[in-house]
Amino acid sequence: MKHKLAFHWGKPADSAGRDSPRYHSRCARRRSPPRPAAPRGHSPAQPPGTPLSRAAIAPPGGRGHQGGEQHMGRAAAGNARRSRRSSAATASPAGRNRRERGKKASGCRGGEQALPAGTFDLGAQSERWAAFQERHRLSCEEAARLLLDAYEHRGLVKHTGGCHCGAVRFEVWASADLHVFNCNCSICTKKQNRHFIVPASRFKLLKGADNLTTYTFNTHRAQHTFCKTCGVQSFYTPRSNPDGYGIAPHCLDDGTVHSIVTEDINGKEWEKAVKEHKTIRDMSKP
Repeated sequence: MKHKLAFHWGKPADSAGRDSPRYHSRCARRRSPPRPAAPRGHSPAQPPGTPLSRAAIAPPGGRGHQGGEQHMGRAAAGNARRSRRSSAATASPAGRNRRERGKKASGCRGGEQALPAGTFDLGAQSERWAAFQERHRLSCEEAARLLLDAYEHRGLVKHTGGCHCGAVRFEVWASADLHVFNCNCSICTKKQNRHFIVPASRFKLLKGADNLTTYTFNTHRAQHTFCKTCGVQSFYTPRSNPDGYGIAPHCLDDGTVHSIVTEDINGKEWEKAVKEHKTIRDMSKP
């Protein structure tokens, strides 16, 4: 018996007809129902509730699509990325250390109280800070106040002084080169009241407020203050500058005065002399 063999060029013999298994398998795949659409902003492999990625929220129309949903998706993705970066940064010990240093350096924020100076970690500056305190014989609080004053009164030096018995002590910020007035009025002549003038904000009475007595005369604007014990006037309130202080340079402690320039003023004709003087009224202005 002879058999006829059928050849179909370009195809295997078992896929030549519609009755072949491979044919039916391909048709079945074509007719399978479509997958349900994933929610907006999520890929099919990404279940709802997971963080959004830029690829997942890419609009179907490309960059030209400007729908409101696209912008909302991008904002949500940005927030998610920032949240993940923040969590990762603060989860590590290094991140926590950076956060703590930021809190200390920022001082008080959001109603927080400022930390005491002793709680700050000065790092490599600790030895310098300790040497500064020791050299000036200051507590931590006093050293911090001195540095703040030096910053506020830049270009000036801190002078200290007082009366003879030591009951009255003060400090004053002024130039190392002093401009001193030598008045020839009756009271200034008798008590040799040479003085330089500073604003009240630069003067601080350290002790002896209860050991002071005051003498006034004539207009009573000048307040001549003396120590009750030794009688020395180390400072007073001048008539020319009632909003400041007149400081006796000879009552300052040694070491801070570089030079002294003395200017005579005619106190016997006080009103005329002060009116003609160009700068004396401004010397008590901050």
